[in-house]
Amino acid sequence: MFSNCKSTTILMSLLLVVSTAASAKITSKEAASLGAELTPLGATAAGNDAGTIPAWTGGITQPPADYSVGMHHPDPFAGDQPLFEINAGNVAQYSDNLTPGQIAVFERYPETYRMLIYPSHRSASYPQRVYDKTIENATSATLAEDGNGVLNATEGVPFPIPQNGLEAIWNHLLRYRADRMRRVVGQAAPTVDGRYIPVMLVEEALFPYHLAGATAESIDNRLVYFIQELIAPPAQVGNIYLAHETLNQIAEPRKIWIYNTGQRRVRRAPNTGYDSPGHVADGQRTVDQLDMYNGAPDRYDWQIVGKKEIYIPYNSYRLHSNQIKNDDIIQPGHINTDLARYELHRVWVVEATLKEGATHIYPRRTFYIDEDSWQISVVDQYDGSGEIWRVSEAHLINYYEVPTIWDTLTTIYDVQNGRYLVRGLDNEHQTYDFSVNYKPSHFKPDRLRRRGR
Repeated sequence: MFSNCKSTTILMSLLLVVSTAASAKITSKEAASLGAELTPLGATAAGNDAGTIPAWTGGITQPPADYSVGMHHPDPFAGDQPLFEINAGNVAQYSDNLTPGQIAVFERYPETYRMLIYPSHRSASYPQRVYDKTIENATSATLAEDGNGVLNATEGVPFPIPQNGLEAIWNHLLRYRADRMRRVVGQAAPTVDGRYIPVMLVEEALFPYHLAGATAESIDNRLVYFIQELIAPPAQVGNIYLAHETLNQIAEPRKIWIYNTGQRRVRRAPNTGYDSPGHVADGQRTVDQLDMYNGAPDRYDWQIVGKKEIYIPYNSYRLHSNQIKNDDIIQPGHINTDLARYELHRVWVVEATLKEGATHIYPRRTFYIDEDSWQISVVDQYDGSGEIWRVSEAHLINYYEVPTIWDTLTTIYDVQNGRYLVRGLDNEHQTYDFSVNYKPSHFKPDRLRRRGR
């Protein structure tokens, strides 16, 4: 059911539920609610009336005592026990707190799929400068022409009190993830009977928008510099993909280069985006499904439906653990549900419908965005007949050495063909490294050839 607490009512009164790109800056009086009845990122600070969602009190402010940088992250809530289980037999009882896509997964796998529901912990936290810049952005940020970019904002979320769906999706696109990072992660697209070939990737990124002291000039319309190098399977080892992800992709499309070990040369790739097939994903996702949603938002009309209390993957440290293997996670039809953790959280519900004359394999998508982090947690994707096609979920943890909320695993369930994609497998390899000191020069195309050799 939609939240009816007083602070949410105050917040919703500020919304103009429109799908146009027009936006007006909020007033200083409205912004004063940030850090008070609203969190610095714009979430409702109070818990819900039922007491099943607690108040936000700052999230995780210190790593566990047994953590040191470079470890897989110990679970701060390892002592929690499930409150109850949702399965095909009782899913109707909990349907008000599930998305249509989540319900469709239960219907597809009635014998094996379940959700273990744990106590809710609002563990999201960020560096203080991200809070400060978000509050500053609240009265300065505006959408660029036609909503294809954001002006007068840096470092933090641009629209903590969003007035339309475009502002809400830009909050996800510009949410704080890190300054820089390196990680080794796996990806698999199991067959219906659970067989898979793991794809292993070394990924490196620099986020100019998030750097301390960032300006429009220093950002230079670059949202992310990104390298992805394949280290498995053997036939693809050494292939490297480089992207300069632009903030306004209509004014300047993303730039992509590929180093191919067979050809031993770097070539500029055609611009890909939207519903182009995702990289090494066996047709199980589109380019714009990476990171739950990325790229230009211009093909859709965006509308805020409201806020809702939903069971979403959260504090998923068991899926992140180095005590388990890929085979422990990957099963036929869906991941091992004994390892997944779901909690009740408030989410922004944002509806995206394809514009007249635009093309995309998903005419409609519904995004469920965690209010505490602006991380998309669940996406329901529909086909041309209006039926659920694919359901995406981001299993989130707090990388508390930063701190930041980000996924440790993402899944995309295709409820029509019975397959799925799982991405982020880091259990058998080095975990995230946020201490790297990459510069933009690290991401120059001419460096790919030397790296390939």
